[in-house]
Amino acid sequence: MRKMNNKRGIALVTSLMLTLISLTIVMALLYMITQGTTVSASLKRYKTALEATHGGTQLFTKDILPFVLQNYENTSLQTAMNDSFGTVTLHLETTLACLQAKLTTHSSKWPAGCSNSSDPRKSPDLTFQLSATAGAPYTIYSKIIENLVGNTDISGLQLEGAGVAEAQSGITPQHFPYLYRLELQGERENNSSAKANIEVLYAY
Repeated sequence: MRKMNNKRGIALVTSLMLTLISLTIVMALLYMITQGTTVSASLKRYKTALEATHGGTQLFTKDILPFVLQNYENTSLQTAMNDSFGTVTLHLETTLACLQAKLTTHSSKWPAGCSNSSDPRKSPDLTFQLSATAGAPYTIYSKIIENLVGNTDISGLQLEGAGVAEAQSGITPQHFPYLYRLELQGERENNSSAKANIEVLYAY
């Protein structure tokens, strides 16, 4: 009975339990803060990569692709691209025959070896670089993954060549020789986790 009534050491056990609870709370707070910092950093990297990819998409659809459509039959296309887009280091990554097929024929008629996977990082058609205000540049990977032939006959005409105006009565539908589905990915050169993808429907 004397041992049962001995309460010495209760204060020590209580203080140890309170210390354990306090440490658990502190560890949980530290974990939440660390995870919040990690998520914030990931979100910042993604937003920066997304902005770079948006910029690359604008450059590709408004300048690079029209230039390629004008010169796709040029056997020295890479040299022509170097002369016109040397500041962004534009490279033709696929074969010229594959690029020509992607630009002028339905996807089902592309030759073997022409990639149509939705991953622009895998076997891209064209790549170029965009400089960042700070840090490593962004590499933009672009790929045509689908081509739907439109409602216009362009036989004998360059894709971006001059057309002939014809006056006629009645309603004339808008002409779309081709509809391209494009995939673009922007990726930081020294950090493959800083990347973003954009899909574009380009009506020529």
